[in-house]
Amino acid sequence: MTHFKLYHSTTDLPQSWDNLPIQDTFLKTPFLKALESSSPANISTYFLGVFNSEDLVGIAIIQRVEMYFDDVFRETSNPFFKRCGKMLISKIVKGNALIVGNLMHTGQHGMYFNSESTSQDVFLDQISQGLKTLSKTIKDEFGKKIRIIAFKDYFKNDSFHSSKGFFRKEKLYKAQAQPNMIFDIKQEWSSPEDYISNFNKKYRRRYKTARKKSESIECKEFNLDDVSGFSEEIYELYENVSNNAGVNSFKLHKNHFYQLKNELKDNFKIYGYFLGEQLIGFYTVIKNYDKLETYFLGYNQELQHQHQMYLNMLFDMASFGIEQQFKQVVFARTAMEIKSSIGAKPYDMYIYLKHTNNIIANTVLKLVVKYANPVRDWDERHPFS
Repeated sequence: MTHFKLYHSTTDLPQSWDNLPIQDTFLKTPFLKALESSSPANISTYFLGVFNSEDLVGIAIIQRVEMYFDDVFRETSNPFFKRCGKMLISKIVKGNALIVGNLMHTGQHGMYFNSESTSQDVFLDQISQGLKTLSKTIKDEFGKKIRIIAFKDYFKNDSFHSSKGFFRKEKLYKAQAQPNMIFDIKQEWSSPEDYISNFNKKYRRRYKTARKKSESIECKEFNLDDVSGFSEEIYELYENVSNNAGVNSFKLHKNHFYQLKNELKDNFKIYGYFLGEQLIGFYTVIKNYDKLETYFLGYNQELQHQHQMYLNMLFDMASFGIEQQFKQVVFARTAMEIKSSIGAKPYDMYIYLKHTNNIIANTVLKLVVKYANPVRDWDERHPFS
């Protein structure tokens, strides 16, 4: 008989969790432990297992997100949008959301099931039952009503889209999110030099200019002690970039990078950029089997343009992916144009969601999604043509 179990902590997960044939670091217990011990203040993570009798056949990550105005709207937010946003959040989103997936990272890192042991529809039905149980628990324990339920980040060709009966029954509607920018590494690129030589004249010149502007900067890999020693500077640089986003649904915990390095070890890389003795930037990546996932970064805003720091970070991440023989570098959302200029391509992504208040329903929620996660017009660059 198929049934589900909800877990409130990684310490309670069954031993069979990591035995499932999942090629996704974001669903493995080391990452989940780091996430659990260093989540943003407004995000709590729960874990769901789907069983056939006693056999674990599927898992899901569910995040409870508390929508706080100050977390969502940053210092650089447009004042008019802030006023509108405050109204939307107070009237529509206020309360909690349950997200199947990881709100902190682009991509489908929310669930897995063994298709030989259960069907997708049966698996999704168990998740739905789990969401109802969790909603009741949160109402009973915290007095908070779940306003929004969402399943996040599916590529166009994902089999998830085939469960149309489930979406109708659950009143979930499909919305397009910003594309995921992915850098496909060609087999013939055995070194970063091969990659750069594929650029056309304009972009090769651009690469050389960027590298020249960063000649005075030294890049160093951080070990665990370095992450601890530079924790204040790292967080301040992260905040520089995060606050500049205008709209964001969370703020990282101050020890997030330390916990990731502690749990993931060599699968989590953090590189610092130094001007003399001063840390002026950093980037992080996560090794995810044959994919290199770019994670959070930060830099000194005043030095960014002078040294083209962001562009150089993108080149460094692409080069690392080539050197380490990954198949792809996942650059995630935002800054699509500059990411396309180093060779990343946009891959459309979709989310499914609903508001639990039928009066507000999906018409108004669509406006919220469009505002909070707009699909922007942008000019794709073609550096290899």
